[in-house]
Order: sequence, then C-alpha cells, then structure tokens
Amino acid sequence: MTLPPDLKYTHTHEWIRAEPDGTISIGITDHAQELLGDMVFIEIPEVGRKLIRNKECGVVESVKAASDIYAPVSGEVVAINGELEASPEKINEDAFEAWIFKLKPDDGAELDGLLDATAYQELIDSQEH
Repeated sequence: MTLPPDLKYTHTHEWIRAEPDGTISIGITDHAQELLGDMVFIEIPEVGRKLIRNKECGVVESVKAASDIYAPVSGEVVAINGELEASPEKINEDAFEAWIFKLKPDDGAELDGLLDATAYQELIDSQEH
C-alpha cells in the first residue's frame, strides 16, 4: 500500500486533505478499509453539524464490523459525499478518492498535530507486530 504523501492521517485511520478553499476533505484510509472488508453502510454527519476534534461523528459498516469515524479537527461540516450513502463500496474501490465529508476547521493549527505519511506507516507497522 502506498500512502499519498500530500495527506495527513490520524491514529484512528482517517485521512485528511487540505483543499484550496481552506476546507479539508476527510475519508478513511486504505488500511482501514482493508481491515473492515466490504462496505455496506455509511453514516455521514449532516452539513452544518459542528464537530469536536477526536469525537465520533459517523460510522462505516462492513460485512465484518462497524467502525466509528472520528473528527480529526474541530469545525463545521460544509459538504458530504452523498454518493457514498448509496454506494459505500466506493471506499473499497479507492479509499483515498472516496472522501466522506468536508469540514471547515475552527483552528487550522489543529492540523499540525496530525500524522504525515511516514508516521502513519510507522503506526500501521507497530500495530501489525
């Protein structure tokens, strides 16, 4: 698995992409979708909802398990990927393209505390041994 170097990552296996308009796109990592298996349902936070960093904000369900999605930073949901509600398997097809929601961060400095690709790979490696 190759991790996109331009993304940030969390300990709870979300990826974060900074967008040109100052928002961030959030999805789950390829590693997370591999562990979960075939996606069958996704619960996405509503547009306008205020999220708190490191708190649960959604759920992805697969044939194997359900897993919470956590907000990587505090902010307001400004867009959702409604396509995933009808076709959650798109996460399995390309986890790094299948963004789940977009957030307008309250404090951009919170992004500095996220993992880069190297640190996230080290996290995965440490969990597998």
